[in-house]
Order: sequence, then C-alpha cells, then structure tokens
Amino acid sequence: MQTPTEKTEILGLLPDQLKSVLSDMGAPAFRAKQIFRWLHVRRVTDFSEMTDQSKQFQNELDSRFCIKRINIVQKLASHMDDTVKYLYRLSDGNLVEAVRMVYHHGVTACISTQVGCKMGCKFCASAPLGFIRNLTAAEMLGQIYAMDADSPEDARISGIVLMGIGEPLDNYDNVIQFLKLISHPDGRNMSLRHLSLSTCGIVPMIDRLAEENFPLTLSVSLHAATDEKRSELMPVNRKYPLDQLLAACQRYFRKTGRRITFEYAVIAGENDTPAAAAALGARLRPVFSGQRPHINLIPVNPVSGTGFSAGSARAFQKLLEQEGLNATVRRTLGDDIKAACGQLRRDNIKDSP
Repeated sequence: MQTPTEKTEILGLLPDQLKSVLSDMGAPAFRAKQIFRWLHVRRVTDFSEMTDQSKQFQNELDSRFCIKRINIVQKLASHMDDTVKYLYRLSDGNLVEAVRMVYHHGVTACISTQVGCKMGCKFCASAPLGFIRNLTAAEMLGQIYAMDADSPEDARISGIVLMGIGEPLDNYDNVIQFLKLISHPDGRNMSLRHLSLSTCGIVPMIDRLAEENFPLTLSVSLHAATDEKRSELMPVNRKYPLDQLLAACQRYFRKTGRRITFEYAVIAGENDTPAAAAALGARLRPVFSGQRPHINLIPVNPVSGTGFSAGSARAFQKLLEQEGLNATVRRTLGDDIKAACGQLRRDNIKDSP
C-alpha cells in the first residue's frame, strides 16, 4: 500500500489511468495525452521540461508523481559482434541486467522482469541469488529507454524479448502493463509482433495470457522431454509437469493462433543424446500433430558452480530433424562479455563489500 509520502511512478500509467488521476486534480482530459507523450516520446526526466504545461501545474505534478530513471552502472561491448550488455541500478539500489543485440532484421533488447528469480533452474546464473522483488512496468520500460538513449538514432530497439533475469509470468500484472505501455500508439508504439515472452511454464498464467490475445510470440523453456529430467533441471516441473504444460501450450495455440517456440538449452551429457531427441519427438508429436512445433536450440551458457557445459547444438539439431521436428540453432552473441543475463549482476554482487 502506498503511504501518504510516496509519489506515484507516473511512467507506468496508461493514458486512461493518467486521465483519471489528473481529473482528480481538476485538470482537463487532454492533459493526459500531452503528459504521456512527454514521458514516452520525448522521454523527459523532469516535469519542468514539459514546456506546454504551466509552472503551477508542473509543481502539482511534481508533488504527486515521480519520474524514476534507471542508471547504467556497467556497460560491456563485445569485440566479436555488436552486442552490448548493461548492468542497471534501480532507484532502490537493486541491480538488473539487459542485453542489446544486433541482427540483420533489426536491434533486439533482452530485458529483465524481476530482481532475482524464484524458479531455481539449475543452469541459471540468477537462481543462486534468490528472489528479491518484481520490477514495475516503468522499470521494464526504463531498460528500453536507457538503451535507446545510449544508441544511435538510427539503431533504436525494434524488438524485445522478456528473457532476462526473472520469470515474466510470475510478475504477470506488471508485465501486462508493460506490454500495453510499450505498444500504445501515443507512446513507443511498438508492435507486439516484435516481442517475445519467455516462460519456464507456469500453466495457469499461460492460460491467462491466452485470454489477453496479444500477437506476441510465446517461448516456453522446455530443456528436457521427460518429467524426471526436467524436474531435475527445472523445479517448476514438479508443480506443472510436461503433460499439463504441453496441454496449456496447445490451448494457447488454439486461442491465439500463434505458434509457440520451445527453447532448449543443450547441455552436454544431460539432454543432448539420441535418446533425449527420441523422447522429445515422442512427447511433442502427439500433442502438436501436423503443426511441426519449432524448437530453438541454445548451447547452455557456462556458469561457474553449475557443473554444466554446452553440448553440440548442431549435432542435436540433426537428431531432432530425424525425429520430424523443426529445430534451429540460436545465433550466439556476446560470448566474450558473458551476454547471458544474470552473470554480470552475480559477479557485481559477489565483488561488493
């Protein structure tokens, strides 16, 4: 609950929400669109920069609202490609990461949705540090806006993946607010067709997301084809085993018409064998008959303490193709800067006094 001394984070309000709170202040409805555009198009950081508002109204806004910006603490640029990794400090001192990646089709930002994560996946750099809190919609936007400000005008972010630190569907309401804000025509106006949301498989939230009927791409982290192996790698599978998860994926497809991508981190000796490929085919074919589900293979990122190393994604791709599955190998970016989210934050926290 907000205390009387706390200010509302105005960057996270949609125009209709702004209109409501401004109406309580006695302001006309058209002010909401003006202020929204100042925040999301011109990206002002202080109410005094809103030059079409009176000084008195600027002061009233400042008394009720805040414009929180996140600060770049560390920036690592790859010497191998154009990947840039950012470590951000939030207004409360917490740290999150984001990555800017350049592809032939545009520039994609991978952003975080939580400070830490509850899911405990065994190959993840964030898991050992535990969960601290959810990010607000404004803090998710702030990661994009900070990247845009740090990039050339002709190389602004054109795509987003919610695949950084945290589980997006465990922060459902804030993520939905972010999606509405980033796609609003009076603001950043990004098509959600250029956005991918990655989840470890929280079944009720997949069903809830289907009802939103957003045109985004849903990416489900699979990483194993048996409940035994997946539960070992991903504790969430103990609550939502594969049969439940794949049934939810099928419901999502029927509701939205959007094909789901399955992510598969290839781990040497764990899930990269011919038996693992056969098990994956046997698991997916009956559920997605005639659909040829897409599997995105990712060599697992080496994280100290996990004991895992990357298997051959190319070799496993051939095994999956023999099983009649459509598999691609994700292009690896920023290897020299440990571009996988979680590692920079973890190192920074370990090095802090």
